[in-house]
Amino acid sequence: MPENQYHEPPDELSAETRTFARMITSLVEEAEAIGWYEQRISVEPDKDARAIMESAQQEEFKHFAMDLEYLLRRTPKWRVACRGVLFHDGDIVELGERAEEAEAGAG
Repeated sequence: MPENQYHEPPDELSAETRTFARMITSLVEEAEAIGWYEQRISVEPDKDARAIMESAQQEEFKHFAMDLEYLLRRTPKWRVACRGVLFHDGDIVELGERAEEAEAGAG
């Protein structure tokens, strides 16, 4: 595994922290893949090729969600923040501010 994903010496990090870093890297890679597919889909004129790309992008959504859920289960404050913002109607910034207050109380 490349060590450039770490900001501290890897041998000084716990196994749990290294796993967390790997999962964060995986989450970022899935998000990048979703974005790449979105660009390809937006310019692809062939409907069959576009359908294949859309199917592949859907897989990346699933992988992103699984990575995120793994991380949220191991990071209670992050889970509190996400619960306050995700899947709610209303002003996203206001939801974020309320979630930040809830997060501060969760620690």
